[in-house]
Amino acid sequence: MINKIKSQKLGLIAVFIALVIAFGCKENKTPETETPIVSAENLDEEFYRPNYHFTPKANWMNDPNGMFYLNGTYHLYFQYYPDGNVWGPMHWGHATSKDLIIWEEQPIALYPDELGLIFSGSAVVDKQNTSGFGKDGITPVVAIYTYHNMDGEKAGDIDFQTQGIAYSLDEGMTWVKYSDNPVIKNPGIKDFRDPKVIWDSQTNKWIMSLAAGNKIMFYSSENLKDWVFESEFGEDKGEHGGVWECPDLFPMKVENSETTKWVLLVSINPSGPNGGSATQYFIGDFDGHNFVLDKDFDQQLSQSKSIWLDYGRDNYAGVTWSNIPESDGRHLFMGWMSNWDYARDVPTYKWRSTMTIARELQLRKNNNTFNLMSFPVDELNQFADIKLSKISLSSNELNGVLKDLDVDFEKLGLDFTLNGLKNDAYKFVFNNKAGDTLTLGLDNETNELYIDRRHSGKVDFSEKFAPHISKAKLPNSIKELKVQILLDKTSVEVFYNDGEFVMTELFFPNKPFEEFSIISNDDAFIIENFKVREFKFN
Repeated sequence: MINKIKSQKLGLIAVFIALVIAFGCKENKTPETETPIVSAENLDEEFYRPNYHFTPKANWMNDPNGMFYLNGTYHLYFQYYPDGNVWGPMHWGHATSKDLIIWEEQPIALYPDELGLIFSGSAVVDKQNTSGFGKDGITPVVAIYTYHNMDGEKAGDIDFQTQGIAYSLDEGMTWVKYSDNPVIKNPGIKDFRDPKVIWDSQTNKWIMSLAAGNKIMFYSSENLKDWVFESEFGEDKGEHGGVWECPDLFPMKVENSETTKWVLLVSINPSGPNGGSATQYFIGDFDGHNFVLDKDFDQQLSQSKSIWLDYGRDNYAGVTWSNIPESDGRHLFMGWMSNWDYARDVPTYKWRSTMTIARELQLRKNNNTFNLMSFPVDELNQFADIKLSKISLSSNELNGVLKDLDVDFEKLGLDFTLNGLKNDAYKFVFNNKAGDTLTLGLDNETNELYIDRRHSGKVDFSEKFAPHISKAKLPNSIKELKVQILLDKTSVEVFYNDGEFVMTELFFPNKPFEEFSIISNDDAFIIENFKVREFKFN
């Protein structure tokens, strides 16, 4: 099959750029005319299990937990129910990676006990052995998590969530729970959970951020066992249409400056920008006791009420890795790629839920506006086979750009920049011969980025999955848009302008996508740095 980009007039559509990729070149491929619509038998593994995003081998997963790096290995723990494909009694599952891309699932790390289920939390490498758990020169890793007492919840108690710790002397592979748990008792707050702990080198103390209903409470400790309440933040800031969850507080240098600010991530469910679950963020200063918003960010927040890390519907409860070496210096993040509106209903059955790609966070300030940027980690590039790279294309130079190109849309990366944009719409469209369509792009008339998955395949498993188009509001129309798209079977992650705006969403096509188009009434814009990548892992 000949693959090509072509320019042609289609009624009002002045530019139509089509990349048609021949799947028939694959050795084990059924002839195109015989390719079946996806069936229940091959649904999960062949069609829906991602190629380069982490999923458990079986059963239910949600929030990422306890992420740390040690001796060349990244550890990812996660909320896990080993006995079913919907939410159930929570454990900590475990996976490890050398490169943040290829993950190996490990045995379950933490099981429920008499104090309760094991809800979300974090883990730290206690290099100074402040906890005293280390012995024989072995550095302990300490996990901090929420106990959720189901009996107490069913009895109508308020204080059924407390905080516990466990330690590991074999770099996170096995754990011993602390004999004097819980280390923080509940002060009378129904939703009191998700401890995220960091070491604060300014005060030489451990600092815990803890979600408490509609606010974040901060605690400090010298030994990870005895905790002192410091302050709280957020009752009158940000979005409050749901419960606050999964906080993460950490310092970051502002890009191209010597200024350090503190970033506070706060997930909320519901009330995301496009419905259901999402993660907002705050920028300020922290003195070991109080988190105070930066005055410019406070002004920025007053104009928009809430500022989001990701404007898609499927990036939730994300937090950062601890113990990243100073020689690396990155702030590495991963989120749960789903939404509580429909997470239990998505049409996968052997397993449910996926993590986002690991991302690097950077803090940028332009004039008086802060942006927490996020983009895929560089490690993904080592798996990229570049199928096409063109420096510049105009609408008159598109014919015949792609010839004899065989690329797999189920592990695809697309990079390009649109320049010379007008007050017009620019659609990026994926489709297949089953009639499924996933559309994303820029509406420069309404100043919005968007994802439309309403016709992307299976959408009727939940009335909340695709009732409308997801949108991210831009401050104004733009002349240039840099785009990076990652496509992996059932997910799209779109990074605009180096991660200034990000949109992550799931979709479940009846057949793999096999065509990509850029469509606009504008016939004069320029496509620069167009690159097609296929990710290969063997």
